[in-house]
Amino acid sequence: MKTYQHLFFDLDHTLWDYDRNVTESLAELYQIYSLQDLGIPTFEKFFESFHAVNFQLWDWYNVGKIDKHNLRKERFPRIFAHAGGNFEAIPAAFEDDFMHRTSSKPHVFPYSKEILTYLKTKYRIHVITNGFNESQAKKMKSADLDGYFELVVTSETTDFKKPDPRIFHYTMDQLQTTPDACLMIGDNPSSDILGAQRAEIDQVFFNPEGKTIDLKPTYEIRHLKELEQLL
Repeated sequence: MKTYQHLFFDLDHTLWDYDRNVTESLAELYQIYSLQDLGIPTFEKFFESFHAVNFQLWDWYNVGKIDKHNLRKERFPRIFAHAGGNFEAIPAAFEDDFMHRTSSKPHVFPYSKEILTYLKTKYRIHVITNGFNESQAKKMKSADLDGYFELVVTSETTDFKKPDPRIFHYTMDQLQTTPDACLMIGDNPSSDILGAQRAEIDQVFFNPEGKTIDLKPTYEIRHLKELEQLL
């Protein structure tokens, strides 16, 4: 096993349980705003439409086809239309309410804090995320994750998005380190694993669902606690 000095963690879907937190928020919004009266027949339809549209928008954001402003502006009109609802009746505060409500959720993956506590005594730990500054900071604070990390690098700060290797180069420049001293830990093959490979950084693919991917990461784990065996 190589000796690393710096560990780079992805946040959403790796430490912070995006799916659980978002599902809770969407269920609350469906009830609070009476979305059934706006033409969306069931929460299940709303939930399905959110995932179909939101993931597409984030894929576009990650490759530069849409910016932050338009992602947030277009997200729920597209979701409402996909679900058969009246998108012209979306309350003005809906997007902001979703962002605030979701970012305030505390749920993390099993053993997130335990493994970070263990690793913090041995390594310098950082975050590299394609998320937005305000929401990512709020997520980490709400989940009590903010005290573990020395450096938090976002695509919004750098103008580079994973898998662009320049977001990794920026991080290494800030830390005055080199690729051989770094290890990227993340769930997304297209951004975390490919991006780190392009920057010549070793990777840990966090793969709780056992997905098959074309890339060959340096290491693969199904559970965060497995990091104890690697590191």
